[in-house]
Amino acid sequence: MGAENNLMALAERTGAALLRQGRMLATAESCTGGGVAHALTAVAGSSGWFERGFVTYSNEAKREMLGVRPETLQTFGAVSEATVREMAEGALRHSRAQVSLSISGIAGPSGGSADKPVGMVCFGWAMQGRPTRTRTEYFSGDRAQVREQAVRWALEGLLDVLDQPV
Repeated sequence: MGAENNLMALAERTGAALLRQGRMLATAESCTGGGVAHALTAVAGSSGWFERGFVTYSNEAKREMLGVRPETLQTFGAVSEATVREMAEGALRHSRAQVSLSISGIAGPSGGSADKPVGMVCFGWAMQGRPTRTRTEYFSGDRAQVREQAVRWALEGLLDVLDQPV
C-alpha cells in the first residue's frame, strides 16, 4: 500500500508540474506495458495534462506508431538509448503533446544477454524546443519489481526535465 501511495503522489506531482506549465504529456512504453499511463490516469483531472499513451511492445509497433527507423532497431536493438530517443520524439510527432517520455527494457525473467541483462531499462524524455534526453538504468528484482521501478524512474526523470529552465 505504501509503494502504491508513493506512486500516486509522484503521479500527482507530475500532473501538477505539467498543469503549471500548460503542457500536455504523451507516453511511449514498451516493457512497462502502459504502466506509466495507468499511474498518471489514476489521478483525477489527468485529462487536463495527459494527452495519450502509446504501448509499442513489438518492433513493428515502434516503427508504425512512433516512426522508429528500422535501421535504429537493427543497429542498436529495441532496448537502447537510440531507440527510446526516437520513441520519445515520435510520441511528440504523433500527438498533440509538448512533452513525452519513453521506456524500453528487459523486465525478465528471460530475454536478457551479457550486453543487455534482465533489469536493463532505457528511458527518453522529449520536450518541444529542447534536446531529447536519454538514460539507461539497471534495476533488480522480479518482472513486476523491474516494471514498477521503471515507471517511477520515468516519472522522476520527467519531473527533472520539467524543472530545467528553458
